[in-house]
Amino acid sequence: MDSILRRCRNCGRYTMRKDKCPYCGGELEVPHPPKYSPEDRYGRQRLLMKVMSGRIKLSRDIMDALISGHSSKQ
Repeated sequence: MDSILRRCRNCGRYTMRKDKCPYCGGELEVPHPPKYSPEDRYGRQRLLMKVMSGRIKLSRDIMDALISGHSSKQ
């Protein structure tokens, strides 16, 4: 099912257009989070992207464990 509502990344206004914002011409995104699943297949990749973009700050040992694919729990 495709979402109807879109949100502009530049001005934050909502629209139903899918190509560009009618107010400022900015890029649009889907404002809804993905559906939750306990078997999250892409959670690790999403976390890595947030760390790499700087949206999340982690300590060095946790980042190393995340990159290597191992848990820091023993």
